[in-house]
Amino acid sequence: MEGIDIQTIVRNTLQEFISQEQAKTEPAYKAELQEERKRREQLERRLNEVVEESKRNRKIAEEAERSSSVRAELQRLGVAKIDLAFKAVQDGIVRTEDGRLVARSESGELPVKDYLAAFVSDNPEFLPARIAGGSGMTSGLKAPMPGREGVDIERIRPGMSADEMQRVREEIVRVASQTLRGL
Repeated sequence: MEGIDIQTIVRNTLQEFISQEQAKTEPAYKAELQEERKRREQLERRLNEVVEESKRNRKIAEEAERSSSVRAELQRLGVAKIDLAFKAVQDGIVRTEDGRLVARSESGELPVKDYLAAFVSDNPEFLPARIAGGSGMTSGLKAPMPGREGVDIERIRPGMSADEMQRVREEIVRVASQTLRGL
């Protein structure tokens, strides 16, 4: 028994046992690490997708805000054909880095209000017609005939003669036309 070292045998046995246990648990650790890596990669992909979606939504919102601001200013300037005017000016209007809307023209950057005011003054065809009508258009307004008085509301009743009824209708059309035109 003198040549046998019990400590060495116990140490070797313990090391062998520990190595076998590590060999058993190591695949489980590796599998768990693989799963964690896959989850992390999926989360990173999803995060990147959300960031891209956020950028797209922000860009859409900024474009909608720019569009509505320009359209509102065109409307304020009295433009009748807002969509057509917007299409004509939209490419020249951009947002600066500090968030302001400016128009880029040959003379440099201008505030949007100034640019649109100049555009409208240079292109009066976008404004409503100053004189309604044109060649060949007949007047929709009929002045009361001389010698005929206006229609009295009290005289409108069932069983009126055809002539009186026609006169009432003509008077209603005349008054409605004046009201709609602001005369």
